[in-house]
Amino acid sequence: MKIIFYIYKIKNIVRHFISYLWQRLFFAVVLSLCLLFLYSCHSAAPKDKDVIHLTLWQGISPPANRDVFEKLVDKFNQTHTDIYVESIYAGQPDQQLPKILTAVVGNVPPDILLFNPQITGQFVELEAILPLEDWFKKLPLKSEITPTLFEELQLNGHIWSVPLTTANIGIFYRPKLFEAAGITQTPQTWEELRQVAKKLTIDRNGDNQPEQYGILLPLGKAEWTVFSWFPFLLSAGGEVVTDNRPNLTNPGAIAALKFWQDLLKDGSATLSPSERGYEEDAFIAGRVAMQITGPWTYIMKSKVDYQVFPIPASVKHATVTATQNLYLMKTTPAREQAALKFLEYVLSEEFQTQWSIGTGFLPVNIKSAQSQAYQEFLQQKPVLKVFLDQMSVSGSRPIIPGYSRLSDSLGRAIEATMLGASPETALKKAQANLDLIWDTVQSGGKGK
Repeated sequence: MKIIFYIYKIKNIVRHFISYLWQRLFFAVVLSLCLLFLYSCHSAAPKDKDVIHLTLWQGISPPANRDVFEKLVDKFNQTHTDIYVESIYAGQPDQQLPKILTAVVGNVPPDILLFNPQITGQFVELEAILPLEDWFKKLPLKSEITPTLFEELQLNGHIWSVPLTTANIGIFYRPKLFEAAGITQTPQTWEELRQVAKKLTIDRNGDNQPEQYGILLPLGKAEWTVFSWFPFLLSAGGEVVTDNRPNLTNPGAIAALKFWQDLLKDGSATLSPSERGYEEDAFIAGRVAMQITGPWTYIMKSKVDYQVFPIPASVKHATVTATQNLYLMKTTPAREQAALKFLEYVLSEEFQTQWSIGTGFLPVNIKSAQSQAYQEFLQQKPVLKVFLDQMSVSGSRPIIPGYSRLSDSLGRAIEATMLGASPETALKKAQANLDLIWDTVQSGGKGK
């Protein structure tokens, strides 16, 4: 029996060793493919020894917005004969991140990276990006940047990025459906939103399955869910970080999560397909009368009737910014200086006016927002004024090392609540999970 036991044990050891070898081989293949992608990205542009060639990775969507960006990059290249910027679509954020991390580890990063500012802490830990405050001090354009945006550019006393674009979240609604339900005023408070959602929910055949719901709420644990919920958290006076530590069980966070659950319990909200809360199909088809989203939405390009109202208030009026920032990656002094010229171009009135008119995002440059061209555009798209007015009450998601862990735990708590768990229980579980790992997550998070 002992011989059989030892033979069995040896088999297990061999099997685990073979599994380990396969895992290492798989990792090597993935790493090789990523490096091949990175090499091809760095090799695609035409070479000229007198021109500094820069690569810029971005995940701009939809394609129409990407086209606007590419044309503006081309304009920069035409007016800067000593610099050539190659804009490369590297996929959506979740697709980009493995490539970015591989690029940094392999010492072949892009020169410029467009990404959500909540990734700043991770980049600082990796020492992959350069601080920009000294450059900003000498930049004449600094005074033209919307002041509230600087909150998402900073960490540990340094400025780490430049805003390409900004916006915030409101609630799109179908005026004809409001009219049919006898609703003459848009809701200003949470309670009014709850009552309006009830009136807009219609079960035409009496089968307890409404053909029309008042509002769509996102189902899922990814960033879109957290992002969509954040205006309600801020409106309730809540927070998710206190003194650089997670704080998910404060009264404001519980109230915001309970409000979403109450909409579901009322039967006046429906959940999106999993991790697809940004899709507008149900709104456009008239299956929901209200949707939480921003001015980048396809709704504004569709032929359906729509209007927008600000996020209704609980304790105060609030919303959350939707920014995408450009990072200066560590490369060489000559490449870094050339990249800074492109960042200055992006902040300019000229760029921001053309970009905002072409995409529906809000200008980050104050002069651009005040320009005649943009003001004429506002007359054609008056709903944008809702988002412009909300900028003064826009908060942001935390810029801290470990934000991805925080967001993941928070997203799981929101999803659990949407599926029936109590808000208090879901948030306490998320808080307990974060407490176990937070000191480890933060150990390398000090800025240089």
